[in-house]
Amino acid sequence: MEAVGYTTLTRQSGLMREMQVVANNIANAATSGYRAQGVVFSEHVRRAEGAPSLSMARASATTLSQVQGPLEQTGGALDFAIEGPGFFLVETPEGERLTRAGAFAFSANGDLVTMDGFRVLDAGGAPVFVPPDAGAPGLAADGTLSAGGRPLAQMGLFTATEGGVLERVGGNLLAAPGGVAPVAEGRILQGFREGSNVDPLSEIARMIEVQRAYELGQSFLDAENERARRALDTFTR
Repeated sequence: MEAVGYTTLTRQSGLMREMQVVANNIANAATSGYRAQGVVFSEHVRRAEGAPSLSMARASATTLSQVQGPLEQTGGALDFAIEGPGFFLVETPEGERLTRAGAFAFSANGDLVTMDGFRVLDAGGAPVFVPPDAGAPGLAADGTLSAGGRPLAQMGLFTATEGGVLERVGGNLLAAPGGVAPVAEGRILQGFREGSNVDPLSEIARMIEVQRAYELGQSFLDAENERARRALDTFTR
């Protein structure tokens, strides 16, 4: 296969990856706290000895949109939304994870948990515990959670350490392989939920663009295959 064929094949593979990402964004357009993803393409050019250089393009990485999602006022005492940067830190069987989904509840033991039952961690990394008889908690401007006049915990906001990356591990949970660090700029609002920051119309338009680009690449590969077949038939006669 000629270099142009390899280039097209790697581009097709990248377009398939981008189509999967776009489809996942559209599927999560109504998921609370979801962050839209994008795909970054990179080109690799290698000079082959005694032959033309070989260029390949691939979807090398994904990006995570940090655009603020819409805030919906619910009035729920256990509904929290983040305004600005940062994520809630939760404890899962696979380790600590970050999320923007702030629809919480109480476990049977009095721990503040996500809808999936994962414990929410405070600014110091300890589980947020509310005594069963404390009543509905309130949130102060500095993130202090209190009930019955007693401070219980300080809600914390976190993100990946400087230079670190965030990896989606399913739904609206993100992993920070390099560790997490506190965020001071964000603000937590009680009685609100943050919606997905996916723009469905933009994602659908992008899906159409990716599909057309893929079809164009496939047409080129088909034409190249037909040209090679005809050349082979001519030489073998």
